[in-house]
Amino acid sequence: MAKDLWLPKGFELLDGSKIRSLLYSGDQWQIFDTNGSNNILLTRPELVRKWNDCGFLDEALFGDVAFGSASFRSLSSHKKYTLTAVENGKSPESKVDALAFAFALKESRKLSEDASFHDAVYVEQYSRLLPAWTLTPHVDDENVLGTWITGGVVISTESFRRLSNLTGWMPAGDLAEIIKAAGFSVPADAGLLAKRKPASQPKADAKAAIAKEAVVEPDQPKSPEVPAEAKVFKLPGRPQLEEFFNEHVIDIIFNAEKYQALGIDFPSAIVLHGPPGCGKTFAVERLVEFIDWPSYSIDSNSVGSPYIHETSKKISEVFDKAIDGAPSVIIIDEMESFLSDRRSGGSSGLHHVEEVAEFLRRIPEAIKNKVLLIAMTNMIEMIDPAILRRGRFDHIIEVGMPARDEVASLVNSLLSKLPKTDDLNVDKILDELTGKALSDSAFVIREAARLAAKAGKTKLDQKSIEAALNSLPKDQEKKSRRIGFASDDK
Repeated sequence: MAKDLWLPKGFELLDGSKIRSLLYSGDQWQIFDTNGSNNILLTRPELVRKWNDCGFLDEALFGDVAFGSASFRSLSSHKKYTLTAVENGKSPESKVDALAFAFALKESRKLSEDASFHDAVYVEQYSRLLPAWTLTPHVDDENVLGTWITGGVVISTESFRRLSNLTGWMPAGDLAEIIKAAGFSVPADAGLLAKRKPASQPKADAKAAIAKEAVVEPDQPKSPEVPAEAKVFKLPGRPQLEEFFNEHVIDIIFNAEKYQALGIDFPSAIVLHGPPGCGKTFAVERLVEFIDWPSYSIDSNSVGSPYIHETSKKISEVFDKAIDGAPSVIIIDEMESFLSDRRSGGSSGLHHVEEVAEFLRRIPEAIKNKVLLIAMTNMIEMIDPAILRRGRFDHIIEVGMPARDEVASLVNSLLSKLPKTDDLNVDKILDELTGKALSDSAFVIREAARLAAKAGKTKLDQKSIEAALNSLPKDQEKKSRRIGFASDDK
């Protein structure tokens, strides 16, 4: 804000109102509050002429103001409309306010290809951002809008997911609409984020969090947004499962519009089944990490209860949380624990009937609300047939133990990231790991790296690999290692 007021407090304007205080100022303009119904933009005459020449505002809209030997031009704006500096403006109070700014930005850009609006004056009454043409570096329009929406955090609208988190008091669907109104694009999965409910925190608290983040923002490198078409999921060691996830999950998520045009709104629920150690959990963890959605777990430890009704209640609570945080993922592990065939009988029959019924009720609802469902089991034959019908879990995928080429894919991927000696015998490594769980392959490489580092080596060598291989339990053994104090039971 300028040190010197161009007009003193109490100065009477042509409409009879009087200056009360200076609100904002730049090198060639000042904005004043008055005791009347209007605020006043006061500018140097040369700036008004430039706005007129560029088509931003007609010079005839401005009046003449003289004080002493100085001459100015003035523009009145009713106080119901925003008149402020873009750099100092507070975040919008409503969707309507944000849309008004986005529209003004879009319309103003049509009038100049090179003007930067980060230091402009925003005149909502005329849907204009009036550039000041200062000597400061140019700022892209996407950053101008993002900074305006957050009330000061320097962020581009291209970082939609982060911007959505910063404006938790605004529904993501409204945010996407505002960005589109400015003429900018939004990510392909913005429609999924739109299902999220606004955060429950008050806007004042949200702004406090934003202000805190604004302090560190300049020191943080900007991570480029990855185009939807470039989002390819990689799953070393499981090429077929990788292909399935890319086709039936990733592509539908990140290219939603082309699928929605043909009635496909969201990926169907998935069951992965296979023996322990086949890599089900590894694959699901990589997928969840890739799509970067909130994930919720349902397993015997988290929802199991000896009391009738309690388990189904806990299951329902997980579904509620996932729907509230959608788009999201629910991972159902050891699904045979609560989704076994209701006809099997036994003491837990009443539990299973109720739990299966709860899943049958909630699965379609979850998918409709953009919740990705992935279940895993070692005993697919035990699962209630009603659960496995089309419309619940559409994809039943068998995951077998990895073949040699799949183990080779994972091992080579892991080794490619590490410095290593030239004498590594990869074939010998594969001979030892083929037929074992993919998690064993990952463990061996990680353990070998640890052993090499412990020995003071700078590269991974064959000796460290063999030592790590020897630490694996033999097929006939189940080794466990206890750390701490132990006593013999007698």
